[in-house]
Amino acid sequence: MNLNYLGVTAAVTAFLSIWIGHVAVRKIEAISPNIWLPVAVSALLGLLVEWLSLSTSNLQLSTVFGIVGVTLLWDAFEFIRQQKRIRKGHAPANPNNPRHAAILADPNFHATTEDLLNCEPIGKQVNR
Repeated sequence: MNLNYLGVTAAVTAFLSIWIGHVAVRKIEAISPNIWLPVAVSALLGLLVEWLSLSTSNLQLSTVFGIVGVTLLWDAFEFIRQQKRIRKGHAPANPNNPRHAAILADPNFHATTEDLLNCEPIGKQVNR
């Protein structure tokens, strides 16, 4: 009996690439003074990795490249969405980042430096 490890490879790759991508988007967006550079780098890397996925004949490697490539392309989109979350106050702004400082200074946005996810649950609804 031969075991097919493609499903395990895909599952582990998806889990790790989504996890690392989520953390990277939050960290890179917080320190980047210009949002378009990480968007462009992530999109170009995603396209390159997708091309590698299509050009390799190894099924395991093609699966890994395909999942990582799509994750990188999605992360390019998430950089823009993360900036919108910061403007709405759904994610913490970095006051040392000039782009975030401008968002914090604008009264039209509800930006905050407080990480609302980094707290203990109190068991009741909280109004901001």
